[in-house]
Order: sequence, then C-alpha cells, then structure tokens
Amino acid sequence: MDTGSTQQPEAPEGGERYRATRRVTLVGASVNSMLAVAQLLSGWLLNSQALIADGVHTLSDLITDGVVLFAAGKAAASPDRDHPWGHGRIETLATVVVGVFLVLAALGIAWTAGHRLLDAERAVGPAPAALAFAVLTLVAKEGLYQYTHRVARHQKSRMLEANAWHHRTDAISSLFVLVGVGAAVAGFPWADALAALIVALFILHIAWRLIRRSAMELIDTALEPEAVRRIHGTIMDVPGVKDAHMLRTRRHGSEVMADVHVQVAPMISVSEGHRIADAVHDAVTTEHTRINDITVHVDPENDEDQTLSSALPLRPALVRALREAWADTPELDALEHLSLHYLGGRVHLTITLRLDEATAHGDLGARARALAERVHQHPALRDTVGQVTLLYRPCTQ
Repeated sequence: MDTGSTQQPEAPEGGERYRATRRVTLVGASVNSMLAVAQLLSGWLLNSQALIADGVHTLSDLITDGVVLFAAGKAAASPDRDHPWGHGRIETLATVVVGVFLVLAALGIAWTAGHRLLDAERAVGPAPAALAFAVLTLVAKEGLYQYTHRVARHQKSRMLEANAWHHRTDAISSLFVLVGVGAAVAGFPWADALAALIVALFILHIAWRLIRRSAMELIDTALEPEAVRRIHGTIMDVPGVKDAHMLRTRRHGSEVMADVHVQVAPMISVSEGHRIADAVHDAVTTEHTRINDITVHVDPENDEDQTLSSALPLRPALVRALREAWADTPELDALEHLSLHYLGGRVHLTITLRLDEATAHGDLGARARALAERVHQHPALRDTVGQVTLLYRPCTQ
C-alpha cells in the first residue's frame, strides 16, 4: 500500500514564491544595471582599472539575474504528465549555472589582476574621485545581499540564497576595490590588483560550494543523518506504527521528498493500514517543513528480515483450489467471506461461513478441523497455506 503522493503543492504558495523571486531578481537587475554603467564610466573617466573590472563583474550579475528569473518562472509551474514531481529541480540547475558564472567572473578578475601585478611599475593611480564611486558600489551591493538573503530565508529558496551570496561576494569585491583604490590614490598602485586577486580566490571558493551542493541534489543525495533520524523518530511516534525502515530522502530543488516502509499489525484491515499511512504523511510534513511529500509503504511484517510472500498465489488461484477441496461439502455454498493474510512465506486463511440448517449440525469444532484438514491436503494448497481459521455467522433469515 502506498500513500502520500497524491497531495501536490498548492498553487497560491507556488505563485507567492515566484512573485517574491521575480521581485527580488528585478530589483537586483535594476540596481546592477545602474551600477555597471556608473562603474564603467567612472573607471574610464577617472582612470581606475579596479572600477572597470568591478563594472565588468557587475555585468555578469545581470546575466545570472536573468538565469534566476527564468528558472523561478519554470520552477513555479504546476506538475504535469512529463514532470509529475514538479519542476523544482530547475532551481537546482539554475544554482549550478550561477556557480559557473561565478567561476568565470573570478577567473576573469584573477587574469586581469595578475597582469596588473606583473606590470605594477607602469601602473598609474586613479583620480581621488574614484573613491566615491567605490563607496557607492559597496553600499549598493551589501544592500542587495541583505534584501535577497532575507527573502531567500523566508521562501526557503536555495536558488535565491545562491544569488544572495553572489551579491555578498560582489560587496566583498567592492570592499577590496575600495581599499585598492584608496591605496592607489595614496601612492601604491599595485594594491588594488592584489586585492582583486584575493577577491577572485574567495569567489572561486563560494562558487565551488554552490556547484558541489547543487550537484549533490541532482544525484539524489540524502539529507544529513541527524535529519533522517529526526524524521524516523516522528514516524515511530505515530500510533499503529510498529517499526519503520528503508527511509529514503532526496532534495528536490528547495524541497525534500521521502519514502518509507512502515510495519503495522499484520491482521488489520486495508483501510486501517491506509489510515495509519495518512497519519505518517501528515505528521512528517507538519513537523518537518522542508519535506513536501512522503510516500508510505505499509508492511504487515518487516520485509527486510523475514521471508517475502511475493511467490505465493493470488486470490483467484486460492479460491479455485478451496472450491476443489470443499467440492462435496455443504459448507462450500455457505462460504460468505475469505480473508487472506500473506505472512512469513505462507497464506493464512480466515473463512466466514453462514450458519444455517445445512451447516448447523453436529460438533462445529470437529467439523471446522475437518474442513481445515481438507485445505491442507489439497495438492495446490499443502505447501502454500498456513493457519486456517473458520468463523461461523448465524443466519439472520
């Protein structure tokens, strides 16, 4: 029995998430557009190579903002036939793309800084007015980080978190640019090149973390062991769950999917088992907000340790053999219900008989034992059937 896969993310929540991501990204793109123009023009007019390099870096941000905006729209789409789990992985892929752009930007900065360090003697310092543009850039970048990071935490979006860290690396880059420009104005033209090289190494470190984490999501890496243990504890607290095993988790964009096998009492009804599975689903998704969906498989026994019953015959073959075993008995016509329990590599039968004039005679206990013996002696049942229980229901007519 499987349950838990029928509940889809609600449209309003996905719409709110997309609108928030779109708003943050558009704000970032607008600020970056103005900064890029200001940095490139001021760098050219004030003879500041550091501001020009930072302006080129800002232009790369516009590209990543476009990637984030595109991915957010796709990820917010409802599940469809080709993507029954939704489109959350688009966020993960977009995070990888953002990380790649960070790598390219870092390599570009390192290349330029290296050339400037090798030719530091011929370097000419920028005009003092360049300091004002460096301060403006630093304040704007840090403001973007704080704004984006706050929304990312509220929406639990790894993609927005990645873009927030992109803004933070830009702010740190601008800080080193400020220091470099200040040192160059003070008479040390090589200082801004050294600072740019340090920024490039820092950006490479952040990019590696983002790409590695997203790659782990794409290959269905599980949650941390401690998180899995907490989920297991929540499942075990649900009434009716005797054991839980084969608990698997995987990240799906900013959300988490899971599946688990739960062991219940072996003789309960299908509907009770389904109700317990529903309770497991509700408990896990309520107490662990990162988990969007969990599929629950109900087992009457621990299928990790005991003999499985997958080779045993299904109901039609068992009913046919039972009719053959009881062919010449009046109880065959009195059979009202047959329950099958597949446990320990055997089929255990619970048979309900109607107690009427044809069957209500003699020693019912002895008759039940004789009927059970007929079942065990039938060639098709002797190696298949375990316990046979006969129940008599008084006839009300």
